[in-house]
Amino acid sequence: MKFLKIAVFFISLSTFAQGKVGAVDIEYILSKMPELTSVQTEMETYGKSLDVDLNKKIDEYKALLEEYKKDEATFSAERKKEKQTALMTLDSDIQKFQQNGAKLMEIRRQEALKPLYAKIGQALEKVAKQQGYTQVTRATQDIVYLDPAYDLTVPILLELGISVSAEEAEGN
Repeated sequence: MKFLKIAVFFISLSTFAQGKVGAVDIEYILSKMPELTSVQTEMETYGKSLDVDLNKKIDEYKALLEEYKKDEATFSAERKKEKQTALMTLDSDIQKFQQNGAKLMEIRRQEALKPLYAKIGQALEKVAKQQGYTQVTRATQDIVYLDPAYDLTVPILLELGISVSAEEAEGN
């Protein structure tokens, strides 16, 4: 029985040793993709539209506050309470809009980058299969040392049709 356990252990080690593990820096590849420029432009445009909407709300709040201050003395108690409630509601809306703005930007960013990540994923799969890799990890996550021979970043850039400098190509 002990012999069987040892045999199984060594067989599993030899099976594991047959796997080829590589790494890739996806964020670096993304930064080199020409399509990223259009994503950045789209994000800037979207951010500006959010700013315009926020400024409209702020202007509306300022106008309502100015009206309230100017005519406060002439308001009935009920009208005064309505205006105060409207001001508080608008103030709350502005705060929520500011808080949600960052979330909206991140959601839009993820949606815009999804096709680029899909393109990287397809190239990664093709290169990994061509070069016989069974596993590929992200080079940016807890890797202390990576032999350049196992870095798939440059081959993936080339697969995507992105030119690389001599230093980048030499590193691989």
